[in-house]
Amino acid sequence: QVQLVESGGGLVQPGGSLRLSCAASGSIFSINAMGWYRQAPGKERELVASIRSAGRTSYADSVKGRFTISRDNAKNTGYLQMNSLKPEDTAVYYCNADVTLLWAVSHEYWGQGTQVAVSS
Repeated sequence: QVQLVESGGGLVQPGGSLRLSCAASGSIFSINAMGWYRQAPGKERELVASIRSAGRTSYADSVKGRFTISRDNAKNTGYLQMNSLKPEDTAVYYCNADVTLLWAVSHEYWGQGTQVAVSS
C-alpha cells in the first residue's frame, strides 16, 4: 500500500506564490511518474503538470512559465511551485503517482487533495 499526503495549500492573493508538497510512503520500490491535477467547482479534473523518474516535465498551457514541478527521489516527495497565481488557479489540487511496489507490481495512487484559493 502507498499513501500520498499533500500539503501547502491555502489562501493567497493574486500574484502570490504557494508551494505544494506530496509525500509518498509505503511499500515503494520506485516512483515512475508524479503529477499534479486540479479540479475547480463545476469543472472536470485536469492535469496541471507531470514529471517522470528521469526528470522530464510537462505542463498545461495555462500554467507554463508560472508553475514548476520537481521531485526529490530520495525523499519520495514531489513539489509544485506556483508563482504569479491567478484567481482561475483556484481549485483543489491532487497529487498522483505511478508507483512500482516492492513486489514489482505498479499501481496509480491519489492524494486526498489540498485547497488552493486565489483571491483578494
